[in-house]
Amino acid sequence: MTQKQRGLSARELHAWQTFFRMQEVLRGRIEQQLQACSGLSTADYTVLTVLSGAEDGRLRAYHLGSMMGWEKSRMHHQLTRMAKRGLVERHSGEARAIYVTLTPKGQKALNEAAPQHSDHVRRLFVDCLGPEQLDQLADISATLLANLERPENGEEVCTGDE
Repeated sequence: MTQKQRGLSARELHAWQTFFRMQEVLRGRIEQQLQACSGLSTADYTVLTVLSGAEDGRLRAYHLGSMMGWEKSRMHHQLTRMAKRGLVERHSGEARAIYVTLTPKGQKALNEAAPQHSDHVRRLFVDCLGPEQLDQLADISATLLANLERPENGEEVCTGDE
């Protein structure tokens, strides 16, 4: 087995499995709470949050997708669902650009969901970590994100057994 093909040590496997499980459970709990309390999915909430931080609550769909790390088709389907519910509006701009605007209904939904969502995130995530742990987790997450966002770490191609 080459260096590139090596497996994970017991320590590495434990770290990976614990991290992965924590992430899945946390996402599930956050999604459940958000849906039950506001009727919004995590994807809805994230789109609304990003748009609310944009100038005039408006962004090009392409930039919104890039900011969220989503592919074009995922962004399109999410925006279609949200537009049907009146949370966002899509409209054409110059050079065939599609813009997405936060509607008053979308802003209201975000404003109503945010306090409970923040409380839930605090209870499940923030309050169980000390200040140093929170800083360490932020640093670790930033390191992992920087690695993931490097061009050479884009889509991996499986080459099979060699």
